[in-house]
Amino acid sequence: MKPEDTTTAVAPETRRRAVGASLGRTFVSLRVRNFRIFVAGQLLSASGTWMQSVAAPWLVLQLTHSGVALGVDTALQFLPILLFGAWGGVLADRFDKRKIQIFTQIAFAVPAFGLWALVVTHVVHVWMVYALSFVSGTVLAIDMPTRQSFYLEMVGPDDLTNAMSLNTATFNGARLIGPVVAGVLIAAARKSIDGTAPVFLINGISYFAVVLALLAMRPADLRRGPRVARRKGQIREGISYAWRTPALRLPILVMGAVFLVAFNFSVLLPLLAVRTFHGDAGTYGVLLSLFGAGSLAGALGMAARSGRANTWKLSVWAVALGAVTLGVAAAPQLWMEWLLMPLLGATGIGFAITANSTLQLTSSDAMRGRVMALYTVVFLGSTPVGASVAGWVGEHLGPRAGLFGGAVVALAAGALGLAALQGSRERRTG
Repeated sequence: MKPEDTTTAVAPETRRRAVGASLGRTFVSLRVRNFRIFVAGQLLSASGTWMQSVAAPWLVLQLTHSGVALGVDTALQFLPILLFGAWGGVLADRFDKRKIQIFTQIAFAVPAFGLWALVVTHVVHVWMVYALSFVSGTVLAIDMPTRQSFYLEMVGPDDLTNAMSLNTATFNGARLIGPVVAGVLIAAARKSIDGTAPVFLINGISYFAVVLALLAMRPADLRRGPRVARRKGQIREGISYAWRTPALRLPILVMGAVFLVAFNFSVLLPLLAVRTFHGDAGTYGVLLSLFGAGSLAGALGMAARSGRANTWKLSVWAVALGAVTLGVAAAPQLWMEWLLMPLLGATGIGFAITANSTLQLTSSDAMRGRVMALYTVVFLGSTPVGASVAGWVGEHLGPRAGLFGGAVVALAAGALGLAALQGSRERRTG
């Protein structure tokens, strides 16, 4: 055999080993028993969550026929994070994160069951939906910083990005099923409002899958950090720590701009489906499912990649997200949106995972809960402002205008982040 033939024969085997190594890396954090159980519970719960993500906006639209009302409902869901999110981080640093999450999952079920009861009894009004959205958001203000900082306790720092990516893949994998099922249930009802009732019921039940998973964990296997003693000024201390740490300050500024303006998909995509393309709940469900398919692929891709997240990667993801969003805003036909939705989901999830990992791996153990509370406030707490503005823009100027504005901001934030990093590098080497 000639030498070049030997190379040709070996190359496929080398490629197979590389693929195998990549697949092994993709699922490495599943070797941890506690994390496997956690992901299983999240898969069932996330399916219900995504079903409700179609039913709740659809219920508001049917009750009000207003894009502004849709923005208000989204804003009220996340307003408590802006108001109370910092306290959620303090609780995460002070108390047992697993026990906090058992409480929050049970509390999440209450608004879902409440919506089911209101729709079934035909007494639902939009102000009731607003009130229950606020209650759900209050629970989320405690749950999210606790859950985000809990990943590190389950798998440790080396597998943190992988675990977060796999959990995100699970969450977004459920998006392939949940919205479609919700769309079918809603469309099958004679009154589309009545069709939302079983969706809310299923979501309420699904939260108990996470409760069972948390109860089944082995607490001794968790890598718990030191608990912070109660004292005055802990919220201010966390904010000051993040601001005076350049490796935290810059990514928070970049993600703040992007999350505020470019992540209002829950407001703009329903309007895009209904107002721009004259569709129904099924149209929105398909868009959301395609978005979820891209998010799933993006999360699995992030899980397979080696190397830690950093601000440079975050800025690149911001530019990519802005470019894809620009395409979504400009696409003239629905089939073009179908092609772009997976790309939008992939770039959006890549940005969110990189943002989360960058903050977690940069912060100290004693401050991690409060830093992740800041992430929660920036990620979701900005929604009351962003969603309200997006709802107004979508109602009066059209959803394309809202998507275009988000694209421009994401591009600018990413470019400025890269410029700041380059300037800092030049100052160090100059």
